[in-house]
Amino acid sequence: MELIDKYFPDLTEEQRRRIAALYGLYADWNAKINVVSRKDFDQLYLRHVLHSLAIAKVCAFADGARILDAGCGGGFPSVPLAILFPGARFTAADSIRKKIAVVEGVAGALGLRNLTPRCVRVETLEERFDYVVSRAVTAMPEFLRLTWNRIERGQAGSLPNGVLYLKGGDLAEELALTGKRWYVYDIPRFFDEPFFETKKVVYTPKK
Repeated sequence: MELIDKYFPDLTEEQRRRIAALYGLYADWNAKINVVSRKDFDQLYLRHVLHSLAIAKVCAFADGARILDAGCGGGFPSVPLAILFPGARFTAADSIRKKIAVVEGVAGALGLRNLTPRCVRVETLEERFDYVVSRAVTAMPEFLRLTWNRIERGQAGSLPNGVLYLKGGDLAEELALTGKRWYVYDIPRFFDEPFFETKKVVYTPKK
């Protein structure tokens, strides 16, 4: 928790309790279903929780905002973000049932009523969302092909509605292929741990 408190000192006691509970919950689930790499599980708060919360340093979601975590895996970034923004509504979607079972179990144990896990391919969803978030699921042109039509224009947070995506490395060519205007936020602007040296949040608005 020291790591989270360092960058998010204004958490409520309920938010701190939920974040503190993540290690035990994911340890229990990881023993049954390997959703977090076992070699870096001890770095859960750095590499998964804090990494997910980098999105919150770029965009604060308003109460009532609808956010889709496309290809959520075991619940990153949607679980930490749902804890941080209890008034927003998150849908965590993944086509792999065992991963959704983990998200269901974690969300249920935490009492996260603002997070709905869905075992579904995101391109088959009929709902509309204000934002789509994700963490290195696929190349950006393919990701936008699957999700762009699910985003409604407007502004349900501190940035206009759009895509907020956690990525690493040199992204210039990949982003250029999408034909969209991208804003790149280097995570070391927010967090000073060496793990984030090459990591970024990339954002494009739905105009």
